[in-house]
Amino acid sequence: MSSKSYKSLVEKFHRIGVIGDAIAFLHWDQATMMPEGSASQRAEQLATLSVLRHEILTKNNIDELLDKSSNINIEKNSWELANLREMKRIYAHATALPTDLVDAQSRANARCEMEWRGARNDDDYERLLPYLEEVLKLCREVAFAKSEALGLSPYDALLDQYEPGAKSKNIDFIFSEHANFLPNFLQEVMEYQRTLPDLVIPKGPFKIESQMGLGKKFMAAIGFDFDRGRLDVSHHPFCGGGSEDIRITTRYDIDDFSSSLMGIMHETGHAMYEMGLPKAWRYQPVGAPLGMAIHESQSLLIEMQVCRSRSFLNYAGPLMQEFFGVNNNELGIENLYRLYTHVEPGFIRVDADEVTYPAHIILRYRLERALISGDLSLPDLPTAWNDGMQKLLDIEPPNNRLGCLQDIHWPSGDFGYFPTYTLGAMIAAQLYYAAKLDISSIESEIEEGKFSTLMTWLNKNIHSHGSRFSADQLLNTVTGSSLDPAIFQSHLKNRYLN
Repeated sequence: MSSKSYKSLVEKFHRIGVIGDAIAFLHWDQATMMPEGSASQRAEQLATLSVLRHEILTKNNIDELLDKSSNINIEKNSWELANLREMKRIYAHATALPTDLVDAQSRANARCEMEWRGARNDDDYERLLPYLEEVLKLCREVAFAKSEALGLSPYDALLDQYEPGAKSKNIDFIFSEHANFLPNFLQEVMEYQRTLPDLVIPKGPFKIESQMGLGKKFMAAIGFDFDRGRLDVSHHPFCGGGSEDIRITTRYDIDDFSSSLMGIMHETGHAMYEMGLPKAWRYQPVGAPLGMAIHESQSLLIEMQVCRSRSFLNYAGPLMQEFFGVNNNELGIENLYRLYTHVEPGFIRVDADEVTYPAHIILRYRLERALISGDLSLPDLPTAWNDGMQKLLDIEPPNNRLGCLQDIHWPSGDFGYFPTYTLGAMIAAQLYYAAKLDISSIESEIEEGKFSTLMTWLNKNIHSHGSRFSADQLLNTVTGSSLDPAIFQSHLKNRYLN
């Protein structure tokens, strides 16, 4: 295909992509190494780059170039056609917002995120409240501006930033069905667990150096390229950077290695997706990840579907004993399996087991929708949070640190992100089921510490497609159907009642 207008768009979106990488690395530095006193300067840097990116999109005749490119002959189902479609979507989101709102939101998010770190540590919600009020006010302005421009509800306009095309009415149905399934199933699982031998909690201390070394060992086995990425420490585990420079973080507890290890595995799943994106389309919209539900499916497929399986633990158990210098039943295969499949309602989302995790997400989804609509005010959030935990999991946090202060998402302005976690868990179950049907040797290979067959399958069917297709199209192509929550529920029954 040859077109001056399209080539010009490619050049401009390449610049936008590079700026996005720079923003990502500034966020990584903010979360891992930046001194607290640098917060105001970092907010200035992030705001400046965010505005620059926004201005490239809104003040460079992009609309004219998109119109001209739409009239040229592009092959159906081609990468170029998909790239143009994604350009239009990104442009529509950008032009819905005035530059001063982009600037204000970036600054408020950066300030609030830094304040959250101290407020969370000190269990001081009142300290965070004025900063979070500003973030929410601006987020609501963004939501209503995009709602008008995109013809979506305010919340769906935010959701579309993270999961293109998703609608809250569909999520309501899926989450409502799962919320109805969960209480009785959770009770069945708890009763079944009581018939099993007692779980022995491995006793620390587990040296951080050993936890890090073991995590890196597993990362390398899965296929993480340390020439293109690194592992660091942050308050909240995440995967950031760019596809050629992936930054993974986790947090360590010397008394509990299991949490940090699963955090590393989760973020490695994200990293493998980023590293497997189509290189020929780097810095183009079509070469970007396909929404956060698919992104989360890749992390949860590794963490939940693979790394909590007997196959993985048969491989991992001896290595855990070696790295921690322990050779007893605490790190025996049966006890490890009990440890990684133990179900117990808890307060912290990132430490939640596979059965109760969706309840954490359903709670946050319902609360953030109420916050955006104005049906819930931030001063009332702690009470609403505790009431929701009581209703969904029959527990109530003793403080806000274990409640509404635990996540970085809202202080960072990421309203609309949370539902993608459980959508991702459901997609992960569906993809892993399809992979095992395609290749029957996957689990036996994992037991031997061989992950290349699975990762090749994921790269071929998911990673390498970038954003060429919609999530529904990709899922239908790979698994033969749209999202089917019944597969996830079947997986839970097979793992936790047998």
